[in-house]
This record gives sequence, structure tokens and C-alpha cells, in this order.
Amino acid sequence: MSLKSEAIWAPSPTTTRGQPTILSADKKGERIAYASGKSIFVRSIENPAECRQYTQHTATTTVARFAPSGFYIASGDASGSVRVWDCVGEGVTKGEYHIVNGPINDIAWDGDSQRIIAVGSGKERFGHCITWDSGNTVGQISGHSAQINTVSIRQQRPLRAVTGGDDTSLVFYHGAPFKFNTSMGSQHNRFVFGAAFSPDGVVFVSVGADKKIWLFDGKTGEPKNQIGEGVHTGSIFGVSWAQDSKRFVTASADQTVRIWDAEAGKVLQTWRLGGEGVSIPHQQLGVVWTAARGNTLIISVDLEGNLNYLVEGQPEPEKIIHGHQKNITAAGVNKSTLVTGSFEGRVRAWDVKTGLAHKVEGDGHSNYVSGFAAADINGESQLQSIGWDDTLRSLSLEAKTFTGTTIPTDGQPRSVAVSGATTLVATSNGIQLFIDGEPSSMTKTSYTPTCIAASGSTVAVGGDEKVYIYTLSSPSSLQPTGQELRPATAAVTALSFSQSGTNLAAGTGSGKIVVYTASGDWAVATDRWSAHSGRVTCIAWAKDGDAAVSGSLDTNVFAWSLREPAKRVKAPNAHKDGVTGVAWVDGRVLSTGSDATVKVWTLP
Repeated sequence: MSLKSEAIWAPSPTTTRGQPTILSADKKGERIAYASGKSIFVRSIENPAECRQYTQHTATTTVARFAPSGFYIASGDASGSVRVWDCVGEGVTKGEYHIVNGPINDIAWDGDSQRIIAVGSGKERFGHCITWDSGNTVGQISGHSAQINTVSIRQQRPLRAVTGGDDTSLVFYHGAPFKFNTSMGSQHNRFVFGAAFSPDGVVFVSVGADKKIWLFDGKTGEPKNQIGEGVHTGSIFGVSWAQDSKRFVTASADQTVRIWDAEAGKVLQTWRLGGEGVSIPHQQLGVVWTAARGNTLIISVDLEGNLNYLVEGQPEPEKIIHGHQKNITAAGVNKSTLVTGSFEGRVRAWDVKTGLAHKVEGDGHSNYVSGFAAADINGESQLQSIGWDDTLRSLSLEAKTFTGTTIPTDGQPRSVAVSGATTLVATSNGIQLFIDGEPSSMTKTSYTPTCIAASGSTVAVGGDEKVYIYTLSSPSSLQPTGQELRPATAAVTALSFSQSGTNLAAGTGSGKIVVYTASGDWAVATDRWSAHSGRVTCIAWAKDGDAAVSGSLDTNVFAWSLREPAKRVKAPNAHKDGVTGVAWVDGRVLSTGSDATVKVWTLP
């Protein structure tokens, strides 16, 4: 029996400063596709919480492009491989082809959805042209002396293609089969980042790091004219046409997205993201003009990976879709709000009803977020967060911002728990206590704490291969009871009390989970929760105190029951590269992972 997948809350596109980020939309304007981590994500444009994930790439993904038919996607990765897969049905891979010896930078389909040109960085070649279903060669991509950044194919016959690269040149090809026709090296004097044929095939446009926009004849490749000189003040990373072939949109490092009249060469509308001041995170690295809303919706992506919904005629973004770009490393819940933290210190608060994330403002962590614990301080719902910047911080759920001051910890914080007014942090040096956000006391330990959990005055700390039991005799005093539990001959990696405090679940590095009765002699309630094959990273109890869920580096999520300890419900391969957090919210199971996603599950 398996947990039923209800939703995938997607991460942001992967971005790199100074490089374009490809966004692709289907012809109907219903879906958008992009690369993130080792996966490709296809999201509904109107309901971004509706998403599907393709996980068959083994290297970091770099680009995804819809076929004109809308039934397939071709996606590339950092190893130089291109995969073609079904994006409507079950996501079955139709073909895998090795194109170059480096990252794939861009992919283009012909108008019949039959041929693909993939380009990138390599040693022997910088691109290749193949048939989508067999990988047969249908042309050669030549004429460049450095990596190719962009490719576009004319959708009408006679077929034409254009590529642009780091050698500052554009190469024009006749097809099919595609073969070199001419090289245009005088229009751009720096890297060429984008090139795109208009939907009617009459012209194509090119943009680059020199801030120039050039228009060319779509059939002959002859240069027509340069437009917009001096308008963009930063590199232009992306370009996309409207369906009418009269207008196109550009995205630039100057924080702007601009609509252009192709014939007049004038700007029709400008959006400046991030205000008037210089804001590196708001550099615009990619853009796509979708067919949604009567061809008025444009989606751009900035350096932080945020998706900006820009509607033609409206001066401000309609909405901004936030998410994670790196591994989610910690998750916490307080009163139906899920908060996640990631490898680079980014913290997001998720609306469980909509599946969309809010950016948590304020003075946050500067790197790896290692834990959250729910707290109610002065009647306000908060989360205490710790990170490998060696700090403890408070997060207001209502305001979705970090509050108060940053409190240094004595050593690297590994885990955090809250009991009443006391916050307990397991650090590399021991157990540190904080009261109302102020350091109170430090308990040195002979072992290195790995995880901590608290219920009332009872505190459990994992260290080495044991669980050490303490009593919180006062808000500022932690006393050892002398009780030591040994769940397995492996390090204790996760601890969780049931909500009533009746039971304690201890997960280990070998994948075993042992549940203890949290009173008296700490008898074993069950030791049969042992289906994980990797380190247990997280455990969460349901309100009833009988059911629990666990996550592991083995990529699986399991649901367990004390009443029937031999049975389990499984979500196999829940998160690529491992599960990092689990929680119960409104009767549903939420999990987070190294693929930067949040996934929602229901029990059958």
C-alpha cells in the first residue's frame, strides 16, 4: 500500500549569475517548464501549485523545451545528454541522446516536432541535430569556435536555424538536413545569449552581453537593422516573441523586462523589478511570452529564481512565485503553516491551502538552515530557527518575517526543541538553553549531540549510539536522569515525541526506528519500524499519537502505526537524493527533500 501523491509544490528555476535561464511555455499558454536541480518541472501557469516532476536525469538539468505539439519535452543536463519524454501522460522517456561533452545550454524543435537541435559546451563539437524519436543525425552544427548559448529553428519551410555563442558570432543554417550557410560575426561584440525566430518566420532577433538587439531576415539570414541602442544598460539574457510576430520581449541584467515593437524598433512597455536602486537579485535572466490571457501574459525569472507574472498594460507584476533553489534542509510546522529552510539560508513560509510560498523577510540565516521548532511567545505563533551561521533566530508566522535580534550559539547548532518558555539547542559543544530569546545556560556533554526533542519537562538528546534522557527542572536548568537508551548499533539521527508526550520515536543512521514509552523504565513500545535502508532524517507524529511518518536518505517516506507495527504505507522515491523533513498538516502528510520540493500526501 502506498501514500497517495496529492500535490508537488515546485522549487524555483536554477539560476547562475551572468548566464541565461531558459523558460519554455507550451503553445496553448497552459504550462511552463524549466530546469531545477536534477529535475525538470512542468507547472500550470494559472495554478502554479499544480506541477509534475521529471526525475530521470542523473546530472544537474540545464534546459527544457516544449515540442510545438505540446506532447513532449526535450530536456538537457550538465553531462551533455538530452532526454525526450512524454509531458502529458506518464512521463515515459522516449529517447536519451548524448550530444556534447559539456552542459547543454539550449534546445530547439522544428515546426513538425520531428527534429531537435541541442547546443552547449564541448570538445569535439558544440551542438548536434537529431530526430527526436531515433537520434539519427539530420545535420551538422558547425561554424563556432566557443560554446553555443542559444539556438532557434524557423517553424516554416524552407527550414532555417540560427545559433549564437561565446565567440560573439551568429551562425545561420539551411535545412533539412541542417548545414552551415553563413557566419555573422560583426553584429555583436560580446557573448550572444539569445536568438529567436518570430512565429511567422519572417525575421529572427538576437541579443547578448553587449546590450544590443539585432533583427535579421528569417529566410536569408541577412541583417536588417539594430534597434534599441542604449536602452538596456545591462546584458540582455532572454528574448521571446508574441504570437502576432510584431512584438517581442527582452529580459536584462539591468532589472528590466521590456516589450518592443519589432517594426518601429521602439519600447512599448517597461517593467523594472526591485525598485530604482541597484539590486543584483532582481537581475532578469530569462523570459517567455505565453499564449495565456489572450497573449498578454509574460513570465520572467530573476537571479533568485522568482517567477514574475507580467501582464501587458499593467505597471506592476500581477504576482511573484517564490520557492527554493537549493536543497531543503529543514522544515517546521506551527498552526497549519509550513516553514522550510534551505542549504543557502533561504526561508519560505508555505500557504497549505494554495501551495504557494511566501518569502520570509528580515535578517535571516546566511547559510545552511539546520532546524525549526514551534514556539508561542507572548501569545504569538513563532518558529525558532537555527543555522550553520551559528545563530538562533525567531520567526513570526503572522508577519512572515524574522523578529528580534540574532543570538549566537555556543558551537554549531544541530537541532532545536522548545518546551514552554525554554528553547533548547543541541550544538557541537553540548546543550544550550535560551529563555525568551536570551541565552540562559550551557550544559556540556561528553558526547556530541546530534538531535534533540522535548515534551514538558522531559528532554531527549541523541548522541553517538544512545539517547540520553534529561529533566528540565526549571526553565534554565537541565538535569541528567542517568537513563540511556540504545535503539541500535548506529548513530541516533532523529528524535520525536508524540504530541501527548506518551511516546518517543528514535531514528538511527542504519534506517531503524525504535519507539519508547516515555515514562518509568522507558520500555520499548515497538522496534519493528525498520524498513528504511538509509539514515533516518526526520520523524513526525499524528495528533492521535498512534500514527507517525518518517523520511530518510533512501528517498522514501513511510507511514507507521503503533497498533499495527508490522504494517507500513510507503511513498517510494518521494524525493530525489533524500527526504529531509516530514510533517502532519490538517490530516495530510507533507514532506521536503533535497530536490527542493514540498510534496503533499494522503493516507489511503
